[in-house]
This record gives sequence, structure tokens and C-alpha cells, in this order.
Amino acid sequence: MNKVVKDAIEAIVGIEDGMTLMVGGFGLSGIPENSITALVNSGVKDLTCISNNAGVDDFGLGLLLQKRQIKKMISSYVGENAEFERQLLAGELEVDLIPQGTLAERCRAGGAGIPAFYVPAGYGTEVAEGKEIRIFDGKPHLLEHALIADFAIVKAWKGDTHGNLIYRNTANNFNQSMATAGKITIAEVEELVPAGTLDPNQIHTPGIYIQRIFQGTDYEKRIERITER
Repeated sequence: MNKVVKDAIEAIVGIEDGMTLMVGGFGLSGIPENSITALVNSGVKDLTCISNNAGVDDFGLGLLLQKRQIKKMISSYVGENAEFERQLLAGELEVDLIPQGTLAERCRAGGAGIPAFYVPAGYGTEVAEGKEIRIFDGKPHLLEHALIADFAIVKAWKGDTHGNLIYRNTANNFNQSMATAGKITIAEVEELVPAGTLDPNQIHTPGIYIQRIFQGTDYEKRIERITER
């Protein structure tokens, strides 16, 4: 199976209106910049996006929000995006806010074939509304269901032509778990190498999870918020 595609435009073929996408990244670290740009240019709409964050106003998933291409966000942290806030308060965007650890585990569970699990985070808050509660060791836990997506889109530092991936530093965040939880997973990498080049002991995501891979270009690698002394 040849997994290598020419670019992001070819990689996103098949993503249609109304689909659910997982998009890797943490803040602006490790986001699939090229694939997001291709989605913006494609005009696909009514997307449900599962992502730790919603980018910023003019970068990352913020670009899709600007074009009103996202119908629903399933996220953990969204505090850096004014347009996200505006759409939420105006009732233009559905939002499911999830504790960060729970979101990570729901993605991991989806990739592992675990349909649901219990977790204490969120009990006693709005997060618990409508969820089954059980007591373990005297402590209440919420039933949380696994997440899967029509497409998962991840970003890696290096990848080979078989789809094996290595992430670097903070970019190894939601990318690793989301890569396993897409019916089709797209990987964009900074460097694409021949199969057999990567040290097997360093691989984070085995190629069996990846259906399409390409080498991206022109990465900006922005800093979400610059803090000065």
C-alpha cells in the first residue's frame, strides 16, 4: 500500500461536509498547519472538530472558525481565540468542553477499542450532567465514552514512507493518541524518509495506524502567547 501523497490538498481528499475530524496539537505546538490550510481552501463546512484547543484568531483552527467551517468544537482549552468566544456567546458554535486529561483518555480509548471508562474528573460540575455516576473506593466517577473520528490529522517531526512517526518534544501531545483513533489518519511530517531509516525504538506511532503521509512545507511554528519579564 502506497501511503505517500504529494501534498495536503491530496491528503484531505474525501473529507466532506458534516464529518468529524480529530486535529492534533497543543496550543500551536504540533498542529498540522498545511492540512488546516488545505481544509480552509477546500471550503468544507459543518465540521465537528476534536482538538485540545481552537487555535488563535488568525492561525490553526482559528482559520476554519473565521470561515464558519466548524459547526462544533470538542475541546479542552479555548482561551486564546476571541472569535471562538464570540461564536460561542452568540450561539453560532456548539461546544463540548472536556477536562484535558479526560479528552486525552477518550481519544486514546477510541484508538485502543475501549468503548468507555470511568473517571473522577468533572464530578459535581456541569461536565457531569446526563452522565452515569458510579462509586469506586468511596469516590464518585463519571462514565465517559471513547472518541473516534472520520479523519484524524496529525503532525510529526519525522515519518517514513510506511507511515511510522516520531514526534518531537511538546509536539508529542494529542498527536500520538489521535493518530490511532481516526478511521483514516493523515500524517504531515517535517521530514519524510525512506522506510527502514528510522530507529524502531524511537517510533511513537507505528505505520499501521497511518493511511496517508506527506512532507509539509513552510511551517511557521508560532508561539501562542509571548511572555516577557
